[in-house]
Amino acid sequence: LLDPVGAGASSLRTQTSFQLMEEVRFTAIRGNISEIKTLALGKGTTKGVDADVADAITEDTLSETADFARKFAAKTGSIIVITGSIDIVADENTAFAVRNGHSMMSRITGSGCMLSALTAAYLTANPDTPLQACLAAVCAMGLCGQRAFERLSPKDGNASFRTYLIDEVFNLDGET
Repeated sequence: LLDPVGAGASSLRTQTSFQLMEEVRFTAIRGNISEIKTLALGKGTTKGVDADVADAITEDTLSETADFARKFAAKTGSIIVITGSIDIVADENTAFAVRNGHSMMSRITGSGCMLSALTAAYLTANPDTPLQACLAAVCAMGLCGQRAFERLSPKDGNASFRTYLIDEVFNLDGET
């Protein structure tokens, strides 16, 4: 799994991601839309480790983004996982849109990294079905975000949310 954190934000991060893609065939590539666009198009507008607002996946751009993800999957031979307010999980033939999670997930540091770790675990446990493994990981992480938000009290903030999110991932089981 390649998580190209900050690709497009600095030349070092971008060139390192390109070098890794030349040397390794990744089962999956997971990032925000700006990071993935940087890898696919050779340049991007990533803001630090955050996606550029201009790149946001919306209902209006969903079809175009799904096509983009399928084409990039065909080019790389990897499952492409694009995360944001709407997540896209695609191989060269199929793209899924995932609309769960909570907006609070974008207001903490580390939720993308947690998803990458979770995705790597799901891929390792399900090597014969990488598209479904990535899709299950994205859905599970979104569900954990929803459940973490439900635990917040009126006096809680994003630090409590982050802790609850970690707890929800820790307590995630097959039934959930």
